[in-house]
Amino acid sequence: MTKSQFLPAVLIATAALTISGCSWFRGETPPAPPPAAADAVVPESPPGSLPADALVLDTGDIVRVAVFQSPDMQTETRVDEAGTITLPLVGAVLVRSCTPRQAEQRIAAALEKGKFLRQPQVTLTVVQFRSQQVSVLGNVNRPGRYPLDLRYTLSDMLAVAGGVTPNGADVVTLSRRENGRLVNRDIDLELMFDTKGSRAADLVLQAGDVIYVRRAPMYFVHGEVQRPGTYRVERFMTIRQAVATAGGVTARGTLRGVRVERRGADGKVTEIRPDSLDDPVMANDVISVRESLF
Repeated sequence: MTKSQFLPAVLIATAALTISGCSWFRGETPPAPPPAAADAVVPESPPGSLPADALVLDTGDIVRVAVFQSPDMQTETRVDEAGTITLPLVGAVLVRSCTPRQAEQRIAAALEKGKFLRQPQVTLTVVQFRSQQVSVLGNVNRPGRYPLDLRYTLSDMLAVAGGVTPNGADVVTLSRRENGRLVNRDIDLELMFDTKGSRAADLVLQAGDVIYVRRAPMYFVHGEVQRPGTYRVERFMTIRQAVATAGGVTARGTLRGVRVERRGADGKVTEIRPDSLDDPVMANDVISVRESLF
């Protein structure tokens, strides 16, 4: 291409770009961006959170209400037995079984209907969900009642309650109402978190659930051991391991003289001589290590 041919081509291209660019400034719609890929990942809600519509208000809940540019309307109140909250100007507003968003809409409608404000922007924040609580009892570090202000599973709530104490059992009981009946489920935490276990037993909690952590099964050991006393029965524990947990036998003791007192299903206690020190330990066993004769 000669110099005389190159110059007009550059001028034409520049003019075309100028015209297309000016069309954006004249208010014409710019070219649409390319469509997103079909497999684009949509960000999800943070783990453990619940959508606002999943929580409903009821008696005992404490809420804070604010109206934009109306500081006199800001108030903190409790949902009463009738399921209402009392606010300045509008009085009682029924919020029972409403989500926070629905309650905001009801308050705004009451303000507009009374001609107190035009198109009010209402914000309702739940300070404490007292109507939706779970009880955690037994051998946990902080037993008590806890609000379901998030999507809690059984393991989540045990963590909130400070975890299971050293004397707490591996099996916990979840008590809840299903179809009008009280149902108790025993859930094995050890199996749930085993490498081959399933988290299906880590149930999502509901309002009114009760979690009870009973005391772990114990055994007693006395006689010629270093530390006689009461100990927790560990999973698959043998008599040999039970004696070792108590510090082992003393210089005068012998494992050949081990006896076990065991309570049967009929409630009677029988003294047995184990066939092997690898026999399992049962709850409430009393292990006696006798003195060696030689």
